[in-house]
Amino acid sequence: MDLQEEIGRRRTFAIISHPDAGKTTLTEKLLLFGGAIHVAGAVKSNKIKKTATSDWMEIEKQRGISVATSVMGFEYKDYKINILDTPGHQDFAEDTYRTLTAVDSVIIVIDVAKGVETQTRKLMQVCRMRKTPVMVFINKMDREGKDPFDLLDEVESELGIKVRPLSWPINMGFSFKGVYNIYKEDLNLYTPNKQTVSETIAFKDLNSKELEDHIGDKDAAKLREDLELISGVYSPFDVKSYLDGNLAPVFFGSALNTFGVKELLDCFVEIAPSPRPIQTEERVVDPMENNFSGFIFKIHANMDPNHRSCIAFVKVCSGKFERNVNYKHIRFGKMMKFASPTAFMAQKKETVDEAYAGDIVGLPDNGNFKIGDSLTSGEDIHFKGLPSFSPEMFMYIENADPMKQKQLQKGVDQLMDEGVAQLFTNQFNGRKIIGTVGQLQFEVIQYRLLHEYNAQCRWEPIRLYKACWVESDDAAELENFKKRKYQFMAKDKEGRDVFLADSGYVLQMAQEDFKKIRFHFSSEF
Repeated sequence: MDLQEEIGRRRTFAIISHPDAGKTTLTEKLLLFGGAIHVAGAVKSNKIKKTATSDWMEIEKQRGISVATSVMGFEYKDYKINILDTPGHQDFAEDTYRTLTAVDSVIIVIDVAKGVETQTRKLMQVCRMRKTPVMVFINKMDREGKDPFDLLDEVESELGIKVRPLSWPINMGFSFKGVYNIYKEDLNLYTPNKQTVSETIAFKDLNSKELEDHIGDKDAAKLREDLELISGVYSPFDVKSYLDGNLAPVFFGSALNTFGVKELLDCFVEIAPSPRPIQTEERVVDPMENNFSGFIFKIHANMDPNHRSCIAFVKVCSGKFERNVNYKHIRFGKMMKFASPTAFMAQKKETVDEAYAGDIVGLPDNGNFKIGDSLTSGEDIHFKGLPSFSPEMFMYIENADPMKQKQLQKGVDQLMDEGVAQLFTNQFNGRKIIGTVGQLQFEVIQYRLLHEYNAQCRWEPIRLYKACWVESDDAAELENFKKRKYQFMAKDKEGRDVFLADSGYVLQMAQEDFKKIRFHFSSEF
């Protein structure tokens, strides 16, 4: 198979939604169809003993939530699919934003009872900025929820995107009978089964009497009426406007009961985009080029607790990545080769010899990589990194066990490289401050330090309003500012100057007093 064919069969997408809408369960079922796993696990369950494949961290199994994006790749029909299951919880939103830069399309999961929620709106804004194609899966049809037409209107108005249903539910909740697949014209009757797959009936002619035999008179009449209404209200499905990010196809189903998932997957592999060109600072990189290029979008510390290893995830943007070949690390300007690049199935990994544009490869990291680094065959290309946002919550981190100072140091360094939170060192008293976007992250850091690095830490509160990066063309002015504000100055991990304002008023005064100094609220400037 030549390069173009290989790249053309790649589909890389992320699953995003509000917490608890069912992302991880849907990922699990997609893996089941792809034959990557034979029995599907569940996130929360008493009867099913297997936990979900993508929630492999101990803390995820305990709480029943995802706290880090996991990467899974599998083959389905003739396609190679890479899924990124993202955390829905807003405290980990930064991880999700970063992931969205590494995918070509997105599936949004919506809970039928709750409709569109706040987190979904935020994530949709990021997709809209990048014009990413979106599909919608409305989950939990086996529970009572909102009317399907009302839901579609809500998606349109809240997410600001046109929709077109490609499957349609027959009732919901207790009386849920199944789904009619509009895209393929067949009928799927519902049999609840959490771990295996139900069969379909091909059904072209909806006016035939057979329909009543399957679903009864009342439902048959309602289905015909609904489908007539759909074809009257919504314009026919147009693949081009989906690829431009203006139209979202909608599917209905129940991920927990493995229902409606196959329709989603079949349609997805047909219409979803293969890897797309990416804009770098120098030029547009086309995936079909022969030379390899890629960037690091995520670093995960400690995938294997026995080895304390860090893994950097690289999104291959063009050409072909090969094992043991020298590639140029742009930030250092030196050549590096990788003896054991890995492909993932959540935590399980296997060594790969080659990967193509669209794939995600894990490289063992000994502190060489940062998020946003570029790797190429030799050309100097800088991929536009993703900014770290200014944190909103701050705590002093203190060592609770003096014997374990070294472990704590190492743990904090590795976890900060992951980008879970940001570390500032106060210049006045040398204490370390951790800044995050949400409260839950402090708990996760504490838990992971204890269980993965055997280091205990405690948090001390600190009253801060904002951390902002400062710079100036006038060196004397910057020095003067640092002298005046020396109690509030800190350095970030890169050694850049950060001003820690303890209230909005202090920040405003500083901006007024020092006109020549620029205050930035994200690290990309």
